[in-house]
Amino acid sequence: MDIKENDAKTKFIKESDEDTEHYVLQKNKKTKLGTGIIIAFLLVLIVGIVVSGILFDS
Repeated sequence: MDIKENDAKTKFIKESDEDTEHYVLQKNKKTKLGTGIIIAFLLVLIVGIVVSGILFDS
């Protein structure tokens, strides 16, 4: 796999006024919705693990 010289300037989050293709995430509704869903799912998993640990421990 070839590594291009421009890849070193890849940004993590793309601002809406920037004109570049080198980014990981964008600031738009899809990214915010997806992030919210993933965070909610992880919180449900964590709460489920804690609750099951408390219930099965006794």
